Amino acid sequence: MRTWKSTSNKSGRRGHAWSLCLTGAAALVMLGCESLPITETLGLLSSDSTGELSVNTIVAGLKEALQKGTDSAVSQLSAAGGFTDNPSLRIPLPEQLDGAASALRKVGLGSLVTGFEDKMNLGAEKAVAKAKPVFWQAITNMSFDDAKSILQGGDTAATEYFRKVTSDDLRGAFAPIIGGQLESVGAVRAYNDLVTRYTALPFTKKPTLDLEGYATDKALDGLFSAIANEEKAIREDPVARTTDLLKKVFGKR
Repeated sequence: MRTWKSTSNKSGRRGHAWSLCLTGAAALVMLGCESLPITETLGLLSSDSTGELSVNTIVAGLKEALQKGTDSAVSQLSAAGGFTDNPSLRIPLPEQLDGAASALRKVGLGSLVTGFEDKMNLGAEKAVAKAKPVFWQAITNMSFDDAKSILQGGDTAATEYFRKVTSDDLRGAFAPIIGGQLESVGAVRAYNDLVTRYTALPFTKKPTLDLEGYATDKALDGLFSAIANEEKAIREDPVARTTDLLKKVFGKR
């Protein structure tokens, strides 16, 4: 069974406590017990660990952690600059436009390239808030087997679960929303202007790009990346456990 191990001396005790809690939680889910003392079941927790964690409590805590992580990620990315001002999440120019971008910059039209990229990221920020209902539904539908997989998994097991079960739904919901937002913020017009100016240059060919599909996929990549960061924080940092239930399930008892 895979358990959490802290990667720093400073957080070693915290990581050990998390490992014990996670091991006990996973065992309870696998046993399907309604309510068993972790200390009696596995004999793993320290002497100051008292009380019981039922399967229902563990799963409720896991679901709360997942909802907190997804809500935080969505709030972060849907805020002004959520994509645009974050170097690790900013949606880059599609590679299909690399040639056009290079040519336009050489003739002093680099602002068209930058303007389009900024508007594409702005469109993603406007659309990403629509992800919340899809994630909430996935959390609600999570089974005990799903919970077991997440509890036994690594630092980003919940994110991997979400990517598996929500990607298709998110993509289907995202595409028209992002398409509308790209139109609304002027990204589509900026793209058309860029292509028009580029194809007016000698010896050029109009690039082929599914702008809506590209922006959708990149927005999803950014969303899952942010969720992974939130998940790691909840697993590693007691400060990120902001409710009694999260502290009970994920913290040292």
